[in-house]
Amino acid sequence: MTCRAPARFPLLLFALSLLAPVRAAAQAQNNFGYGPLPVFELHSGFWINLHHTLYHEARARTDPAQTDKGVKTSGPALKTAQDAKPALTPAEQHVWDDAVAYYVSNYAAKDLLFSTELIQLKDQLGDFEDCDELSGRNRRFCDAGLPARLTQVLEAAAPVYRAHLWPEHDRANRRWIMRVAPLVREQGVGLSERLADIYQTRWPRQKIRVDVTGYADRTGAYTTADPLRVTISSLDPRNQGAAALEVLFHEGSHGIAEPVQAAIIRECHQRDKAIPRDLWHALVFYTTGEVIRPVLGSSDATVGDQDGSVPGGGYTPYAVREGLYQRGWNDYFKLLQKFWQPYLDGHASFDDAIARMVSAL
Repeated sequence: MTCRAPARFPLLLFALSLLAPVRAAAQAQNNFGYGPLPVFELHSGFWINLHHTLYHEARARTDPAQTDKGVKTSGPALKTAQDAKPALTPAEQHVWDDAVAYYVSNYAAKDLLFSTELIQLKDQLGDFEDCDELSGRNRRFCDAGLPARLTQVLEAAAPVYRAHLWPEHDRANRRWIMRVAPLVREQGVGLSERLADIYQTRWPRQKIRVDVTGYADRTGAYTTADPLRVTISSLDPRNQGAAALEVLFHEGSHGIAEPVQAAIIRECHQRDKAIPRDLWHALVFYTTGEVIRPVLGSSDATVGDQDGSVPGGGYTPYAVREGLYQRGWNDYFKLLQKFWQPYLDGHASFDDAIARMVSAL
């Protein structure tokens, strides 16, 4: 779960039935918006899914050890038993391998979160999710303005992806949306207002676009800014069940967490202390988990003990369940429990909580 830079909001959203069959090949670009929801717009778009699948495959081929942990790694380049029917025809395999090779050469070494080029590409592909082409040959408004070679690569790989992986990915995306959408409809406004109040700011006026994809980055979800957009993997096991709601609001919180970062930096400067790496991010994880937990868990769930575990029943926040605090953030976790939790409970001010945390570093 992470944060980023540039993009654009599309104007057209199609509310498609969750149970509708995947469109035929000529109409396979599903612009999937789950009805009118508050706070978020949820999409399953063909081109952005193809892009992330090629990136995932390229990363897997260049450095298998760095392949996104915990995510299904099956792809069109499937290995089959000798007697089994190959997943791809030789011609399809050649086209797919060429596309992956292009991504290996141009994108695999770049980070989805920090590469301006990849951020802009992601946003462009999201904007053109209603088009069945990217070159504008048949429909001028479908010219995505991408480099000519990249356009060729994506348009060539599209039929292979559409035939072999897109139906599976789109179904997984739709299932993920179908499960989280009722929670967003029921709790979205209240949660967004509560989080904005905590961070002493406003939730974004426009709904945050969320692109649900088979693969995202190694953390399973990431967020980019200007405009604020979220990408979440529907196949990542860390994003399933009730945790989907926390992942959504954690990522959305990247768009309103600037006051926390600014306050930490200001206090560090005043106290002549080094700015702590990732304290603000640990705080966002902690805050989202604590705000979501009463909504999703039983009333007897507790905040957690000193090593980041949550005894008893109830919903376990993402950072606790995934062991983020034990992997270098345990000191932050203790500070958050001691000084930030009283602020969340209404027993301390925002400025006092930040000042005490920084003082105790």
